[in-house]
Amino acid sequence: MTETTRTQARTQAQAQTQPRTRPDDAFAPYQPRSPEYRAAAQALRGLRQSLFQDAFAYRPLPRRGTDGPLTRWLPGRLREYAAWAPHLLVGGTGAVIALIAATAAANDLTAPVYGLALLVPVLLTLVRPVGAFWLVLAATAVTSALPGVDGSRPWSPPAFAAHLTVLTVVAVRTRPRTAAWMWGVTACYAAAAQALGGYNYDNDSTAMLVLSALVLLVVTVRHVHQEAERTVTAQQTETEHERSRRTLLEERTTIARELHDVVAHHMSVVAIQAEAAPYRVQDPPPELEKAFATIRENAVAALTELRRVLGVVRAEDYAAPDAPQPTLADLDTLLANVREAGPAVSKAVTGAVRELPQGVELSAYRIVQEALSNVLRHAPGADARVEIGYVIGGLGLRVVNDPPPAPSTGRPSPGAGHGLTGMRERVSMLNGEMTAGPTREGGYEVTVFLPATPAAPAAPTAPTSPVAPTTSAAPAVGSGAVDDAGGAI
Repeated sequence: MTETTRTQARTQAQAQTQPRTRPDDAFAPYQPRSPEYRAAAQALRGLRQSLFQDAFAYRPLPRRGTDGPLTRWLPGRLREYAAWAPHLLVGGTGAVIALIAATAAANDLTAPVYGLALLVPVLLTLVRPVGAFWLVLAATAVTSALPGVDGSRPWSPPAFAAHLTVLTVVAVRTRPRTAAWMWGVTACYAAAAQALGGYNYDNDSTAMLVLSALVLLVVTVRHVHQEAERTVTAQQTETEHERSRRTLLEERTTIARELHDVVAHHMSVVAIQAEAAPYRVQDPPPELEKAFATIRENAVAALTELRRVLGVVRAEDYAAPDAPQPTLADLDTLLANVREAGPAVSKAVTGAVRELPQGVELSAYRIVQEALSNVLRHAPGADARVEIGYVIGGLGLRVVNDPPPAPSTGRPSPGAGHGLTGMRERVSMLNGEMTAGPTREGGYEVTVFLPATPAAPAAPTAPTSPVAPTTSAAPAVGSGAVDDAGGAI
């Protein structure tokens, strides 16, 4: 290594170890810019974007919505025309300004030029709002020098109206920052005209700056209010989505608890039958005994895993009752409880009654229970009908209620909105179909089809599940534990 190389290495090492306190040194390490410098640079970039780059942006004014409080009551054809109201307002204002300018011009040759020079910027705000501002500023300067144009300077009355109109439309259609920059450019133009024109423009310029500032303030407040409304609407939508998701998870957890005993029962039967099967065969081969032993081991393992899964979805304060899960055979007791609450409830059964899988019967019972609970809550005093149809491919349910009597014997109760969610989850779990909606008479109807195969024959030996019962029957219909706004009316 040469002496020159060693010297350069020492110089670089010293430069890296020295503190960065010499910004005036050309060889000093780079120092980050100050916050003031970065803020100024960002402001200049915003100025360039807002006033120069956006001047060539094509931004057509969209049509107005026709669902507002002022237009929703108009006839169809007038409502279509009302969608173009902002365009007509801007065009009409520009036409009035052009007419006033042409009338105010003393020279017949100057009148059309004067009016057209102020009309074009106003109309340009419909497609290029930022470019319209620069055009009206140039038109103001040019028309003030035209012969035969009387009035104050630098804004004659027509130019004053055109400039204020353009500023207003631009403020409505762009960001508040862009409107603020334009107001600053307007103030600079007024100051330059006063300094270079040799006249006293205080009154004219002051009026323009004050009025335009008031307009921009009102428009900015409107922008802030609309942005706040959009933020609140987005938050409400997100909250409603989260509430719906939480409700769905709660309903699924409830269904999982209720169906645990059903699955545990069947798995217990499998384990017991697998253990007893070798004793029913005289001199069973070893392969058969091994196969049944494997079946029993898998059934017991499935019960253990089922217990663990249920422990995850079970609430800490949840206590398993001793009552068995209800079936369609318990509907008469349910209907009797509903009749005690006031309304008359009838039941009609069609088809050949048969035993269905326990999960189907439990879901059918819960669906009827939730539908009748909604009738009690949202259509107090209304009669209801429960129709059950046994068909080849499954089970059909229909719960319909009449409109509440007038005057109603009870007051509708607000619900948490869980009833329809729970019913749909139960139907979806069984790959069924469900429709719910108001009837022509003013009542409400819930129709469900649950596909089902014939129930498996009962085991000859009473099953004893190694997993303790962990589900509970739903509360009685009148308890108010299940409700939904869609259940009636």
